[in-house]
Amino acid sequence: MINFFLKAKHWQLFIIMLGIPLVFQAYFMFNMFAEFERESHPHTEEFMSIFTIFPIMMILFTAVFFGWFWSIAIGLQKNIPQGVTMKIKKFKAFFFIPLIYINFQMVYMTGVFSGMGINDVASSGWMVAIILPLHLFSMFCIFYSMYFVAKTIKTAELQRNTRFEDFAAEFFLLWFYFIGIWIIQPKVNRLDGKN
Repeated sequence: MINFFLKAKHWQLFIIMLGIPLVFQAYFMFNMFAEFERESHPHTEEFMSIFTIFPIMMILFTAVFFGWFWSIAIGLQKNIPQGVTMKIKKFKAFFFIPLIYINFQMVYMTGVFSGMGINDVASSGWMVAIILPLHLFSMFCIFYSMYFVAKTIKTAELQRNTRFEDFAAEFFLLWFYFIGIWIIQPKVNRLDGKN
């Protein structure tokens, strides 16, 4: 899997990460509005089944998005010069926390929309108390992962220790990946091709 992401062209990743989800979203919205027009009460089984597909699509998107991060961070370690220490264990720990959290959220949403989730007020209060700190920590972990991936790219490119100002551009390109993928991925292809 690492080799796929390292060798994939920018347009291929763009289609997988944005093209397919956008087509799905257009299909989802079209069906939702069509259901509203057909029914005066659109809370039918067919209408709710549309919502059960959305979390599945999000899980697939998350797998691709995080797979791209993992492949760059781990796959380009072979390009890091000797004497430069990268905190790979810390990256791995922070990498898996949001991945697990997001997938748990999507599974929970699927359960709620399919009628299997708990929907009473008492349980939702506890869920907010649990989810809010997890959500904030998960966001921190995602930003750290972007930081580590950007640092890996620039360290492999410059062949020296780097500071944030060296790889700030890569960090923001990863953050706004729908633009950044066109700049980051050719660089990743070149760095992977060196070995």
